[in-house]
Amino acid sequence: MAIRTHSGRARGAPISSSPSMLAAFALCGLLAFGSVFAADVAISPDKAEFGGQCAEGLAEGKHVTTDCSITWKDKDGKVYCFSSPDAKAAFLKSPDESLERARAFIAAGNVQTTEQAMENFDSNDAQKLVDNEIKAKLKANGGLFPIEDALTGEQLKLAYDGVDFTRTLDGYGYFPDVKFHDPADAQKKYLIDFWVVPVNGALAIQETRIYSAPKQVEGAWRLVAREPVPWWWIPASEHPGKMAQKRGWEVMSAVEQNALADADKDGVFRLKDDQTGKTLDLKFIDTHQPVRQLDDGTYFACTDFRAAGTKDQIYDIDFWVKEKDGKMTVTQTKVHKVPELKNGQWVQVPRYSWKDLGNSKVVP
Repeated sequence: MAIRTHSGRARGAPISSSPSMLAAFALCGLLAFGSVFAADVAISPDKAEFGGQCAEGLAEGKHVTTDCSITWKDKDGKVYCFSSPDAKAAFLKSPDESLERARAFIAAGNVQTTEQAMENFDSNDAQKLVDNEIKAKLKANGGLFPIEDALTGEQLKLAYDGVDFTRTLDGYGYFPDVKFHDPADAQKKYLIDFWVVPVNGALAIQETRIYSAPKQVEGAWRLVAREPVPWWWIPASEHPGKMAQKRGWEVMSAVEQNALADADKDGVFRLKDDQTGKTLDLKFIDTHQPVRQLDDGTYFACTDFRAAGTKDQIYDIDFWVKEKDGKMTVTQTKVHKVPELKNGQWVQVPRYSWKDLGNSKVVP
């Protein structure tokens, strides 16, 4: 099944003006923006928005590098660079609209970078990579595939049955779904997802997740999907295309990529508890649904992590995500619920409610 996400470029028509018109516009801009048109302050490109690229160029759908000698600072103190005085004047004719177009172009570019890299591969390449990786692990582990159950911490060793099918999500990667079973009982079946993305010209496995696991129902083993489902299953029936607002699954993708990137080679995500000061060693389980968006535009996602080395000590960790320069970026991480032993069982005890954060709405 291939899911196509069409990332259209946002383009603005170039503005053509005579020198006299530009001079008049500059004077009007001076009156409208006050100190905004004060003398440009040179800044290092890495300190400016968009990495020092020309903001007007981005608004027109082009990447133009600058030395950031021509700049503009907005009311929030963010500095934008321009390739020429004319580009700056064109941009400031409607800065809010120009910024929106620039950010849309950058956002499309982030997805397009992966999408373009994916043009060198197909789902068969992803399946071949996963098949080879599994067979290498079988060879090194007595014919069985080792995997830790993120939910329980159980160290599983499974027999390999083959790749079932592969989903393709343009701009995000390939998702082979692989069949396994318990070697002691062939009726105890598993479906395991592999997230495969292009990295430096080659495909690489970014994450491995148990999607369905065996559950005994009326004396027989039944394959049951885990809840919540991995984010990459959510757009399976969607055709989102280009949208002004991010989808919930895009936010979950950003959160999970952050957790994966910050985890060590053993998959341990380390987080300093803001209340106790203790460093927590955690293993990622999943992201809750739905994602919410606060009134200030920030997205808010809850996740489950298991304390490393335990089976049932589960932390609820919250991630705040903002769209910055067209890219979804985690800006804050905080412990929401902590495991406490009560009556012989570990339960999650909340420190606050998401309602305490203010008004919010569900992101579809």
